[in-house]
Amino acid sequence: MSNSVIPTPQVHVIPTADGRTFPVRRVYCIGRNFAAHAVEMGHDPTREAPFFFQKNPDNLDPSGTFPYPPHSTDVHHEVELLVALKSGGTNIPLEQALDHVWGYAVSLDMTRRDLQAEAKKAGRPWEIAKAFERSGPVGPLRPVSEIGHPDQGHIAVAVNGETRQQGDLNQMIWKVPEMISYLSEYFELKAGDVILSGTPSGVNAVTRGDVMEATIEGLGTLTVKVV
Repeated sequence: MSNSVIPTPQVHVIPTADGRTFPVRRVYCIGRNFAAHAVEMGHDPTREAPFFFQKNPDNLDPSGTFPYPPHSTDVHHEVELLVALKSGGTNIPLEQALDHVWGYAVSLDMTRRDLQAEAKKAGRPWEIAKAFERSGPVGPLRPVSEIGHPDQGHIAVAVNGETRQQGDLNQMIWKVPEMISYLSEYFELKAGDVILSGTPSGVNAVTRGDVMEATIEGLGTLTVKVV
């Protein structure tokens, strides 16, 4: 019988704006939640119910650097609003959904677009394109008590000072309460769950040496260098 010690898994945390940490349980990402982005990716947003995929908790990275990943030559930025939950449940009523939110942050959903295209063509899941190491650069979480619930405001990415993506949070097809309520029909949401709420149009490739500046009005700017 083995005497080896079973390793204790580490709980992944992301920073808050006041210097504390927020433990992350799961990361849910909604796909094609801005109409213009859905169109640029070749889809009709008026015909789709919401769908989600998952990143791993430790994909979220507050370091300010993004290592260019292997097996890809076409890695894209996607700026997103991050929603952090303080509580959860199942079948959460729409009108109670925001009661479960702890706070919000600026984030990026970095995507190996060439691998995603291959997966789509083969009818396979997207994780190889989405859930790789440090694929979710993230800024500090700001609590609802400080900023409220942002449902409108400018969202954008500039690369090396040139604006690439821009839109407004009010352009989201599925709003934050709807995402929470819908997800809770299929999963039991809990404290520490995080939702990435989709990206506006203008996604594009980055290369080593690029500096990305992701901004959401009221949440500040997340600066990330591609290395």
